[in-house]
Order: sequence, then structure tokens, then C-alpha cells
Amino acid sequence: MAFTAQDVKELREMTGCGMMDCKKALTETDGDKDKAVEYLREKGLATAAKKAGRIASEGIVKAYLTDDKKIGVLLEVNSETDFVAKNAEFQTFVADVAKAVADNNPADVDALKEIRYPGSDATIGETLTALIAKIGENMNIRRFARVEGNVCSYTHGEGRIGVLVEAEGSLADDVAYEAARDVAMQVAAINPLYLSKDTVPAEDVEKEKHIIIAQIKEDPKNANKPENILEKMVGGKINKFYEQNCLLQQEFVKNGDYKVEAYLAEKGVKLVNYVRFEKGEGLAKKEENFADEVASMIK
Repeated sequence: MAFTAQDVKELREMTGCGMMDCKKALTETDGDKDKAVEYLREKGLATAAKKAGRIASEGIVKAYLTDDKKIGVLLEVNSETDFVAKNAEFQTFVADVAKAVADNNPADVDALKEIRYPGSDATIGETLTALIAKIGENMNIRRFARVEGNVCSYTHGEGRIGVLVEAEGSLADDVAYEAARDVAMQVAAINPLYLSKDTVPAEDVEKEKHIIIAQIKEDPKNANKPENILEKMVGGKINKFYEQNCLLQQEFVKNGDYKVEAYLAEKGVKLVNYVRFEKGEGLAKKEENFADEVASMIK
């Protein structure tokens, strides 16, 4: 499988590795980016289990809660420039659409666009088209998530990141709500891959073990260690993987004496779900000079 300059660029942003390392990884894996990430990790060059590409794109992530905090919505609407994302009319549109998601529970973005825009005879899709014509810049309703239950929200950086967390049991108590919000802030900051170690798919655990074993074998210091010691090393590293990537097993950022699960338990909160959107994650902008630089290296 051939690969392009853009593939090298995206792998670099996914892993933080150098361009030449990324080019070599893609060469060794026939252009498969997922396998290239594993290759880089096995060589000790990339540390993250998996990261979405974080190429910037403009727009806003909007969090909306109903007054009773029983329905929460995260909505991402993209624009071409940050200037439009800060436009009051654009922000009003995003807020109205988020409320429409809460009220109507559409199946997907296409269904959402067919809903009547609040206070109008036009649909949301028609209203978006009119707004594009008026402002003169392309815009797109990219995605949304709707959560029913006991919900808390947090947004960061003027809509750069949005988080919903859902708890088992009421969040009406101020202490419980603040605890849930603290953890929503941690989700925004740390971006855990899983809720808990119990929710990690078996295939992800096996993949991680494969990577860990490859890393151990790469180190000459481990060459003569007995099998039981190597198994303990693997077990210890898997536990470290859980602590780094599973929200409830993570150290609580605001108080390192607690794990997140223990902190929540003390506050009477049991977390059952979370959703995190980061504006523009996985959406690429044209960066011609960088792409040309990578292309020249490949050639």
C-alpha cells in the first residue's frame, strides 16, 4: 500500500514522532497508519495508545443541559475561520440547534437538518444554508451526542473542548454536581480513552500486551530474566496502562491522593458514561508548505 506526504504528516501528529521515523514506520507497515502507530510504540518512539489526529479546524463545540439536568447535548459545528466562530449570529445558531437536539432526539445529522429551526418555518438545514449565504463562509454541522440521565457538562477554551458526564443517581446536590464537574474537567484535560479498566475491549488489552512484550524484548537488560519475572513486568505495565488511559483508575488531577473512582465514591457519585468532543479533531486543513516538505523527504 502506497502512502503520501499527508499520511506522514497525520502519523506525526498522531504520535509526536519525527517525520523520518514516521516515514520508516509507514514503509515497514505498507502504509497502514494503525500498524505504523504500533510499530513506533514497539520501538519506544510513541507513547500514546492511540490518538486522534488533532489538526485544527474552526468552529465551536457547544454543551447544552436542560434545566432539570436530565438531558445533555454536545454539538460541534465547524466554520472555515475563527472569525466566524466568534460571530454572534453563528453562536446563536449553534445554541438553538443544540436545544433542538435535546428537544427532538434526532437519529443523526441528516435527521437533525430536517427539524424545524426554532421560531421559524424553515428547517435547520435550510437555516444553515441561508446563514452560509449571508456570512459568505462554509459551515457544517459535524456531529452531536445526546445523553439522557443525570448529566453534568463542562466546556473549555470558548468551545474548543466539550464534555458530558452521566452519573447513576441524582446530581441535584451541589456537592455531587461539583464532583461530577471536576471529573468532566479532568476528561477535558486528560482525554482518557476508556471509562474504566472493565470497559477496555479485550482486543485492546491484547494489542497492548503485544506492544509491551515487544518493548521488553527490545531491551537487552531483559534478555536473561526468567519467564515469571517477565510476566510480572507485563502485568505491571498493563496496570500502568489502565492508570493512564482509564478515567476511573486515573489519579485525580485536583488531588493526587485520590484515584478518580475513590474521589467520586467519597462524594456519593457513580459515573456511568462520558462524552468528549474536541473542535476539529481529525479534520485537516491545507498546510501546503509542510506537505511539500514531507513530500520532498519521501522522494
